[in-house]
Amino acid sequence: MMRILAIDLGKNNRVACIYDAAGGSGEFRTFLTAADAICDLVTTVAPDRVVIEICPIAGWVGDLVSSTGVELQVANTSAPAWRWSNTKRKSDHDDALRLAQLSALNQLPQVAVPPRPTRQWRAMIRYRHHLVGRRTQIRNHIRALFDREDLSLPTGGLCWTQGGIAALGARAQSLDDVDMTELWRGELECELQALCAVEDLVTRVEKKLDDLEQKQERCQQLRTIPGVGPRLAEIVVAVLDDPKRFRTGKQVACYVGLTPRQYQSGDNDRQGRISRQGNSLLRAMLVEVS
Repeated sequence: MMRILAIDLGKNNRVACIYDAAGGSGEFRTFLTAADAICDLVTTVAPDRVVIEICPIAGWVGDLVSSTGVELQVANTSAPAWRWSNTKRKSDHDDALRLAQLSALNQLPQVAVPPRPTRQWRAMIRYRHHLVGRRTQIRNHIRALFDREDLSLPTGGLCWTQGGIAALGARAQSLDDVDMTELWRGELECELQALCAVEDLVTRVEKKLDDLEQKQERCQQLRTIPGVGPRLAEIVVAVLDDPKRFRTGKQVACYVGLTPRQYQSGDNDRQGRISRQGNSLLRAMLVEVS
């Protein structure tokens, strides 16, 4: 008899369904989001399998459950089998019950959760991407500020060289000293300070990523391919994690979301745009270097 503990993860509270696969009955419990509460629940229920859904906290929850020696399944809630479009009611209890039922039928769409070091590596890669986006936003705001004042700036990257930043700084003034007609100069000073801070963060994060990337043999192998640099190599290795879980290159392309959508009905068989499923940052990096 299979005893399944399915947990619908929430920010503050969680709903657990203790499901008897043989009898098809479920018992529900609600508890707070805390590591001690999960450990106590798993110890008390003593399930054969624990099922959770993929979410931001699935990493540490999965590590906690795996440390108890209980089988763990992590559901991919973005899969078609998890859609609620034809369901009139949706609740945390319904989610937990559905996790348990699909797992009992071996119909649960699952997702691989990498170990903690890989998750941390992925998070740092995405944080660098976030910092680069913030830097671009600040630069665009400075350009918009000069357009608003009918002033011109050098095109391309010339504006952001050491000399270009110095020229911008010559037009800036302390926000405390400007009068009402020159507030834009104070705004420029604030933006230049923010740009300097973000540039420093990007440099520090990239240095750390470079140190990590140089220790990865698979990254060094990928960099032997023309056009592949450290940023692309690291995200390919971090996202794919264990390459042995893919049997063919087509499975890798499907995992990243590079395979076309297919619509087949009778004599019609159309191949559409790419599915765009999987890691969006990896696809963006592949397009950027192509």
